[in-house]
Amino acid sequence: MATRTQLSRLGLFDAKVPRYTSYPTSPHFKNDVSIDDFSSWIEAIPENSRISLYLHVPFCRRLCWFCACRTQGTADAAPVTAYVETLKDELSLLKRHLPKGVSLSRLHWGGGTPTLLSPDHMRDLSQAIREVVDFAEDYEFSVEIDPNEIDEARIAALFEGGMNRASIGVQDFDHDIQKTIGREQSFETTKRTVDMIRDRGIQSLNADILYGLPHQTRARIVDSVQKLLSLSPDRVALYGYAHVPWMAKRQQMIPSDALPRPDERLDLFESASKLFTWDDYDEIGIDHFAVKSDGLALAARNGTLRRNFQGYTDDTADVLVGLGASSISRFPQGYAQNAPATSAYTKAIRAHSFATVRGHRFTNEDKLRARMIEMVMCDFRVRTDELVASFDTTTDDVQAILEKTSAAFENLLTLDETGLFVPKDARPLTRMIARSFDAYELSSAGHSSAI
Repeated sequence: MATRTQLSRLGLFDAKVPRYTSYPTSPHFKNDVSIDDFSSWIEAIPENSRISLYLHVPFCRRLCWFCACRTQGTADAAPVTAYVETLKDELSLLKRHLPKGVSLSRLHWGGGTPTLLSPDHMRDLSQAIREVVDFAEDYEFSVEIDPNEIDEARIAALFEGGMNRASIGVQDFDHDIQKTIGREQSFETTKRTVDMIRDRGIQSLNADILYGLPHQTRARIVDSVQKLLSLSPDRVALYGYAHVPWMAKRQQMIPSDALPRPDERLDLFESASKLFTWDDYDEIGIDHFAVKSDGLALAARNGTLRRNFQGYTDDTADVLVGLGASSISRFPQGYAQNAPATSAYTKAIRAHSFATVRGHRFTNEDKLRARMIEMVMCDFRVRTDELVASFDTTTDDVQAILEKTSAAFENLLTLDETGLFVPKDARPLTRMIARSFDAYELSSAGHSSAI
């Protein structure tokens, strides 16, 4: 059984490790993946297969200090309107290269603040997407909704466009914490948004909440979680706040001396987790919770849970196409990322070209290690037989990697001829265990706390 002393000795409270929503992680992308590569990878998608689509809206009405996403503030509608037109042009380019019969299994609008768009913008984009690719019968269309930036007209436009899953950011309901992180959002505002969503018949609701925020205590996070539970979300992401002010300059507005210590972060996480499980939510991976009927819970139970740039998913499509500035696409061949700056992205699309500027081509070893990391992050179990059957490797080679990992974690993990298993009390170490399968050096840019 892993004790706090062992967790500390193994470095849990000091380690900085990736979140592993990709492998290799984006700091390892290079400039040798070109527009031609992206085009050929699109054209290589099998006819009549399913893909996922991510659409990035980088604009926010205001910039929250806690956020490390690539966003830009705007009080003017003109740049948003221009950006929507550019997205539509990018969709037209995609249509020219997309093979016949491809259908859309998942569509996600993220940001930034997608709900900054006007109802007309939302309808235009929804229609433009449908002109490129048909929705699969069991499609899922989710949108990140800012409760401070939504109204009935925009909810109606999204619903008309096919949105059937909504995602709201909560962070924390404590007013003092909200002021400190630059995101004031009352419970009443959030509840009004949830009611609008439910009134439209949208039954699938995600919510994000953070632990490790400045001034956060057990009592405060318990109060916030209980308020969130009163809204009955179907799925909850309990993310650890990543304080990386050297990467996200706006985080310099947050007083670092008000942040909980790493051991206190673990206390906050465990306090919140208990409330979700006591309310009969299933634990999903390292930081998600879902009602038993939710697709994520079903995937976790039947072994089809996956991980991508949006975190945990039940989507099994082999291709995720990212549209918009800074978006990342994933293909069986590798990753391709659009120009991060909105100006550079717009310039490329207006020149009737895709906006790919960097990425990574997978090696056979990348694919093997990526699946090992995904297994441990999703299922807390690495299955040797599946790896040997799916990749160019041997039982001895896989077991050698697993034995090295088991030894590094003081044999807290269960190792046998079937593979490696992470017992429940050792699961706070999961991202560090995943790091042990990572063949790349840690990025000099740094990563977030392991807990």
